[in-house]
Amino acid sequence: MRLGAEEGAKVTIMSKPRLGMAAAGIALVALTMLPDVAEAGFRLRVGGPLGVARFAVAHVLGVAGIRHMRMAARGRTRMAALRPQDLRSATEAVRPTVRAQLTAVAALAGWRGGRAEQGWWQHADGTYGWVGPLFWPFADDDVTDFTMRGDGTALWSYGYGDIYAAVFAPYAPTELAAYTAPGRRHRRVPELQQLCDTGDAVGLPIDAMLRTVQPNEVQRAGLDELASAWAAAGASIRASCPTEAAGNALDRFALMQRRLDAMINAVDAVAPQLAKFYGLLDDEQKSRLNALGKDGRANAAETKRKEMQAAACKAPSEPASDEQLQRQYEQLVKQQWPVDEIATALRLDDTRRAALEVLQDTTMGTMEALSPCPPQNLHTPQARLKAVKARLEMMREATKSVGDALDDFEWGLTDEQKTQFEAMGLKRGV
Repeated sequence: MRLGAEEGAKVTIMSKPRLGMAAAGIALVALTMLPDVAEAGFRLRVGGPLGVARFAVAHVLGVAGIRHMRMAARGRTRMAALRPQDLRSATEAVRPTVRAQLTAVAALAGWRGGRAEQGWWQHADGTYGWVGPLFWPFADDDVTDFTMRGDGTALWSYGYGDIYAAVFAPYAPTELAAYTAPGRRHRRVPELQQLCDTGDAVGLPIDAMLRTVQPNEVQRAGLDELASAWAAAGASIRASCPTEAAGNALDRFALMQRRLDAMINAVDAVAPQLAKFYGLLDDEQKSRLNALGKDGRANAAETKRKEMQAAACKAPSEPASDEQLQRQYEQLVKQQWPVDEIATALRLDDTRRAALEVLQDTTMGTMEALSPCPPQNLHTPQARLKAVKARLEMMREATKSVGDALDDFEWGLTDEQKTQFEAMGLKRGV
């Protein structure tokens, strides 16, 4: 898998002859936040472990770490089983907390027989980026929520943890088969097609927009055009849904790329119609539409979810010492990356061990570029949609860089070693 950098992103990929030198440094991604968020870039460079540790401690452990995963799990309602009518109700579920509950149940229904209280790949807000073979359920809804309501909690939760889960699959092949195999016995596990059809079926909040804007005849025609474009974009995202489970990590990264490409194309498709409709409004209507998300619809669970994210996104008041950062970094690596276990099980030589460390470093480097903190002070739907595209492009570039590092690592492995490596993720039950 050899993927080049896209416009607005610059990624430096190590070549195979340089893999022997890779263990000398730790990859660190620096996110350049320009005044125009669409121009935000993604650059991969080599730095020391303390550079990664500073971000890991300040943001990752504070936002998407194990502590916050468990906090989110304790705060969400656990459903006993997922019924078809539960998934159908998702088409009317506007509240992100409702979707989080449905996503969590669907994700865990096939994992370890549905007996687990939570999975290690859970987002801080209680959602899951991987639900069986499906990456990014409710993708259309997440884009809509931030664009029209300014709620980016779910969308900005996607990042390092989902890339890590693509490397180390949380599901066993038999568990994935429960989502895809016809006539399966695990009736509580939703079918993959069912997840795809209902996960992005809400669309634009037309009724709320009508009440808020109260358009005239010309404006209503513009809104109808926007709604049609939004529905077509949602259909294109659903078309990116896999028809079967990815068999290995490289296939999972290819699946992520297709899904992200579909989301970016969908954003591009609706942007002109959104700008056209917005241009038809007078200043008062624009002001009301800009504040659509401030309509008092949030319940206590949503308020708590946003407060957790806002608190985690604040910079630490007292930076830790280098010694503390080093210890915390080492603990983070120990928790997240079983490098020694993999090297021993696969009997890696020095070159393959170096390639594995490059994969580890590149993956961990995405933590900074993919901060879970949504941009602030974006007052119009167009500005928020532009920020969505920038975020998706950064996510795409991050998956490309990690996918290349994974390809480099697997390039020198035997088929037996590849099979062993693929099985390593099944042991990551935190």
